[in-house]
Amino acid sequence: MIIDAKDSLLGRLCTVAAKEILKGNKVDVINCEECVVSGTKESILEKYHTKLKRGAPNKGPFFYRKPEMLVKRTIRGMLPWKRSRGREAYLNVKCHIGVPEHLKNEKPVVFEEALVSKIQKTDFMRMKDICRSVGGKL
Repeated sequence: MIIDAKDSLLGRLCTVAAKEILKGNKVDVINCEECVVSGTKESILEKYHTKLKRGAPNKGPFFYRKPEMLVKRTIRGMLPWKRSRGREAYLNVKCHIGVPEHLKNEKPVVFEEALVSKIQKTDFMRMKDICRSVGGKL
C-alpha cells in the first residue's frame, strides 16, 4: 500500500499506517516532507526544540532531523514496540521524501480523515519547516 502524506495530519496519518502495518501489509509513505503538524508555530517549535535538547549529545536520546525519519519514528510510536509483533511489523514500513522512481507508476492512497482540511484550526506547520528549524538539511 502506498500512502500519500501531502496535506495530511501527522498523527492521523501514522495511526492509519500503523493499523495497516499490523494487518500485515507493506506500507510506503511518500511526500513525508509535506506532512502537517497542527498548532501554532511557537508551540510546535518549542516542543521539537525541547526534544532536541534533551539528554547528552554523545549519549542520546537522539532526535531525527530528516522528515522521513521523523514520520517513521512517529509510526513506530503507535506500534506495540516491546512485543515481537510490533518489531516485525515495523520492518514493513518505508518513508520517502517526494515520490521515488520505482513508485511513480503506482496510485497512492489519500486518507480523507487525515487531511488538514478536516480540522477547524488554520494554524499548522509542514514537516520540512520543522526539520529545517531543528537543523535538518533539505
